[in-house]
Amino acid sequence: MVADARQRIDKWLFFSRAVKSRSLAAKLVVAGRVRINRDKAAQASDLVRAGDVLTITLERRIFVWKVLGTGSRRGPAEEARLLYEDMSPPPVPKGEAVPDAIPALRDAGSGRPTKKERRETDRLLGDD
Repeated sequence: MVADARQRIDKWLFFSRAVKSRSLAAKLVVAGRVRINRDKAAQASDLVRAGDVLTITLERRIFVWKVLGTGSRRGPAEEARLLYEDMSPPPVPKGEAVPDAIPALRDAGSGRPTKKERRETDRLLGDD
């Protein structure tokens, strides 16, 4: 680990084991799924340093990592965990509803709603 140095975001994501390869890291950055200090990383050559906060969207999860240092190689997982501090919110346990989700107006398993029922739901929710 090199102290107070800067490193390309694609290399850092690869060394921290967020992705399996540098090319996947570059694609993740170009797709706009990585933010450095709340700003979208525009290209794989953007630089990160210790103290930066990364927001990474991978599959249906959002990771918030604080960069603690830069890496010199892709080592074991224990070594990779020394590169960041995980500040992500805890995942929602399976089976629990999202707190701001709209409760179902129909009984589960009662079939597909009719056009009349859909219109009534839209009218109640204010979707015109």
